[in-house]
Amino acid sequence: MVTGMGFCLPGDDEPVFTADDLWDVASHGRSCLRHDGVYYGSVDLPAAAFNERLPDLPGVFSRHYTDAHRFGLVSLVEACADAGLDIRSGDLSHAAVLAGRGGIDANIGSYLAVLEADAETTTPLQAMDLFVRAQQALTPSDVALVQGAFTRTTGPCFTVSCGCASSAVQVGNARRMIADGEVDLAVVTGVDVFSMGVIQNVQRLLHSAQRTYDSIRVAGMPELLPSFNRLMRPYDRRANCVNHGEGSVTLVLESRAHAHRRGAHAYGQVLAHAMTRDGLSNPLASDQNGLSLVAAIRCCLTDRWEIGQVPYIHGGSDGDVVVTAFESNAVGHLYGAASADLLMTSQEACFGHNGAPSGALGVALTLLMMEHGEVCPTANCEQPADNLTFDPVPGFRTRALDFDYALTCNYQIGGVKSAILLGTPDAA
Repeated sequence: MVTGMGFCLPGDDEPVFTADDLWDVASHGRSCLRHDGVYYGSVDLPAAAFNERLPDLPGVFSRHYTDAHRFGLVSLVEACADAGLDIRSGDLSHAAVLAGRGGIDANIGSYLAVLEADAETTTPLQAMDLFVRAQQALTPSDVALVQGAFTRTTGPCFTVSCGCASSAVQVGNARRMIADGEVDLAVVTGVDVFSMGVIQNVQRLLHSAQRTYDSIRVAGMPELLPSFNRLMRPYDRRANCVNHGEGSVTLVLESRAHAHRRGAHAYGQVLAHAMTRDGLSNPLASDQNGLSLVAAIRCCLTDRWEIGQVPYIHGGSDGDVVVTAFESNAVGHLYGAASADLLMTSQEACFGHNGAPSGALGVALTLLMMEHGEVCPTANCEQPADNLTFDPVPGFRTRALDFDYALTCNYQIGGVKSAILLGTPDAA
């Protein structure tokens, strides 16, 4: 059961922290991307907001936190508060603390500080500071490290790095651990930060690389995205770019018995998870026929559920037409003529393509849609592409839908496909 959700995501005037904040943005298809040379979803977390939620952290550690640490700790605190769990009273002392990380941009500053330090001129105090900074921030397991210490858990604590599917994989791991009786409670966090400088330089490099790339491009290789300085428009006929973002999403998952004993509110259930890969030798390619996604979804459904029970899919489209192509083809294979009635939306353009948080964010959004009985529109989709086999709910208004089952999908470059089946609290 999912009993809590917390966020540290880009917002309008302040970051998105709660389920109500998230719903306010997503249900109106509002984009929180800002333009500064390129479009980017920036959290802009005020120091006061961090200190209010996490007072009295030892300075020897906290002054060396990266943005990934800060975002991950804030979303963790928000999710536990939403679930009615008191971290300081030990409610997470036996919990699994699972993190998903895709990028390393937040770690680069700490890495370079240690690499470039001069042992001859560095004072003993400075050396100790560098050591603490390095130990906290030089690996992709950085956020799980500080979350585990903050919660003082004695339970499993580890990180999965699988690009944009990272937190989705950890949601699947949490479900299996709870089902197997290994833990009763798990917190799953997806968090990433993308360097604006890297994005801007990539844009410059793309322009010079385009001619060479065109000369070597073969079937199965994606087109180079032309620019980051246009708005991303998933499922729109004008879609031609991806905008990145940053932030963190944390979910609290519990066994039904544990949630019932606490009297916890349940948003819904994580019923199954499956992951496949296209099997291509090209590490940058995705097969546009959609058959690998079909396989992941069928593996997720097993023989227990039918695709006809699923009237909504939360898509992973980030504005890349390759993603739209294999999603559309997969839906056609799965639903046949009934695909035209399927609602499939993406809210990536609300906050930017934020990497590892995408999986947990998809779960949170989909469960909120189930609870409200409304499907959020696809942000920035105003003119649906001609090749869609599904209804992307264009515009800025929700669509009423009473549903008990849904799928949420995420992908990693290289053909990885992840599918999670969700249900309402009472779905069988």
